[in-house]
Amino acid sequence: MRLLYFAWLKQKTGVTEEEVELPGEVTKVSELLDWLAGRGEGYAEALANRKTIRVAVNQEYARADDPVKDGDEVALFPPVTGG
Repeated sequence: MRLLYFAWLKQKTGVTEEEVELPGEVTKVSELLDWLAGRGEGYAEALANRKTIRVAVNQEYARADDPVKDGDEVALFPPVTGG
């Protein structure tokens, strides 16, 4: 899985993008975020308030119960506002 981090998520995790192999029990967006939060202090801080995070799977907005799998591209970013 390719993970992309944007804005303050990139700053808190310390990475712009990374390739990861998912554990077998991670099959939904919410489980992915839980697993990532357990990977270290920066990840835990970045993912502490899930209401401030948007997720896209393969360039489509995703909800917490949407599926994820190895080979997906997942982007994590703060809410986007227009103006």
